Amino acid sequence: MSDSLNVIDVLLVEDDPGDALMTQEAFEHHKIRNQLHVVRDGVEAMEFLRREGEYASAPRPGLILLDLNLPKRDGREVLADIKADESLRTIPVVVLTTSEAEEDILRSYDLHANAYVTKPVDFDRFIEVVRQIDDFFVTVVKLPR
Repeated sequence: MSDSLNVIDVLLVEDDPGDALMTQEAFEHHKIRNQLHVVRDGVEAMEFLRREGEYASAPRPGLILLDLNLPKRDGREVLADIKADESLRTIPVVVLTTSEAEEDILRSYDLHANAYVTKPVDFDRFIEVVRQIDDFFVTVVKLPR
């Protein structure tokens, strides 16, 4: 099977420019061929996913990396919107956040997050976590088309 079949679009919903940059660097460092798209808040995330406004020609992501603490609409609201939308609910959502609060973990899974990952503070560990997420969801897991 050709590797090109496993290339997907990944939507990163992250308001922290440093974390967005580290995620981009992780993709580059590990030569991850997936296309990373970054939006900065929950409103932009839903516009991207619904292909509205400036995102009218946005691709449908095969994976969403979602921070919880976002401006305008927080990640919990975005996650609820995604999983309530029949056309979006099959897209896997990995919550990638700094929160280790049990209530955030439980709430995310209640809202049907596919995984909950706490962002490591250490740069090398962060890069490794992003690589593992990518590897798992692109190489191991069978995603819907």
